[in-house]
Amino acid sequence: MKFKALACAVLAIPSFAFAARPFVTDDARLTTGGSCQLESWMRIYPNSTEIWALPACNPTGNLEFTFGGGRAKADGEQATTDYVFQAKTLFRPLETNGWGWGLAVGTIRHPEINPGPNMLGNTYAYIPLSFSMYDDKVIVHTNLGWLKDKASGLNSTSWGIGGEFKLHPRVLGIAETFGDNRGLSYGQVGVRYSVIPDLFQVDATFGQQLSGEGNSHWVSFGIRYTPDKLF
Repeated sequence: MKFKALACAVLAIPSFAFAARPFVTDDARLTTGGSCQLESWMRIYPNSTEIWALPACNPTGNLEFTFGGGRAKADGEQATTDYVFQAKTLFRPLETNGWGWGLAVGTIRHPEINPGPNMLGNTYAYIPLSFSMYDDKVIVHTNLGWLKDKASGLNSTSWGIGGEFKLHPRVLGIAETFGDNRGLSYGQVGVRYSVIPDLFQVDATFGQQLSGEGNSHWVSFGIRYTPDKLF
């Protein structure tokens, strides 16, 4: 039963889980060099809720480290916790009216399922590829990735495509779809609002499972804090 509760937490998260809020599909951008950021959000399903907090730092300018976790609670079940570590670099940074790409690798651990040093979890890698158009008024992100599930030993291919659309100097609209080669796919739409431009943003999304076993849907609410320089 604990596994079912945990599955609620990762149901709508393919291998490229830890993109800039509110995206699931990642972008070819990094946290500001010499600084850190914090992203946190709540995702609410019909029968469960999850909360995530993911600090990320970029000490060298082109190597971003993310370490954080999430806690999920399904109705009638004990809460479960996931821990995440990810490293990401860029081979070509995204520029206005240009394109960029990079590589991210990471692991997700589920200690409640199998306590001890060999915690069950997923290992993943993906390539983010982004395109800027119309002076950044439209930016398209695509991902192609791989995921190894430690519990089952299965390998999966993950994919995603999303767009961000500047609706107002402080308002960004997002739309995306993502999934894997096993027939699961999802979609979500939402907005991000810059309360303090280039420093503090809030966002909200609605998502729906599009294919595969199940009929998941969710709403999410998040924040993103991105200071310019910390060290």
